[in-house]
Amino acid sequence: MRTIVVDDDDLSRSVIEDLIAETSDIELIKSCSDAVDAFKTIKEEHIDLVFLDIEMPKMDGMEMIRSLNPLPQIILVTSHPEYALESYEYNVTDFIQKPITLPRFLKAVEKAKSRFEDNRADISTKDKTIFIKTDSKLVQINTEDILWIEALGNYMRIFTKDDKFTILSTMKDIISKLPSDQFTRVHRSFIVRLDKIKSIEDNYILIKDKQISIGKAYKDELNKKLNLL
Repeated sequence: MRTIVVDDDDLSRSVIEDLIAETSDIELIKSCSDAVDAFKTIKEEHIDLVFLDIEMPKMDGMEMIRSLNPLPQIILVTSHPEYALESYEYNVTDFIQKPITLPRFLKAVEKAKSRFEDNRADISTKDKTIFIKTDSKLVQINTEDILWIEALGNYMRIFTKDDKFTILSTMKDIISKLPSDQFTRVHRSFIVRLDKIKSIEDNYILIKDKQISIGKAYKDELNKKLNLL
């Protein structure tokens, strides 16, 4: 799980960083001293889990939680137990009161790992639709509405003509569920619907206003699927 630590106290951040370094399946992406920096990081990166303090300058932890959509998993690490009730209204993964101990840290991490696995995309197909699990609910998407699919770290983002959906999945899983005569992988990070391609120039595909690179390893397969004159 891709993780960040958010705490204005240097010692507290250092303790959590050391605990993360000793824990498997967790990758520390960044350590932030304020919530504004963390908020920007979460918007730019793909973060699965946040270790978050509450009382910080500029923006406190609860304000950050209220501002994020979608919300990654949050483990609150704080000296203020009075925030526990409100935090659970936002479905935080766990609430740890400082000073943090190794057993309590590991318990919270195991809970986060369990949620991470439970939230992996459940993709099933039926005729011209796929069902995806996103935000703890099943959503039906007509495959004819899909424009392209983009890989973002551990996530896949499905772009349709009206919306976009982010799911926890892999390129291999999702391409196996789509009709092979209608979709093809054109890059290690992109799958496109063939009939949505507006034009191809040099090593780029244009779909709507999106320019998508064609990887060398996928060019021959793309040419085979195109109805060339």
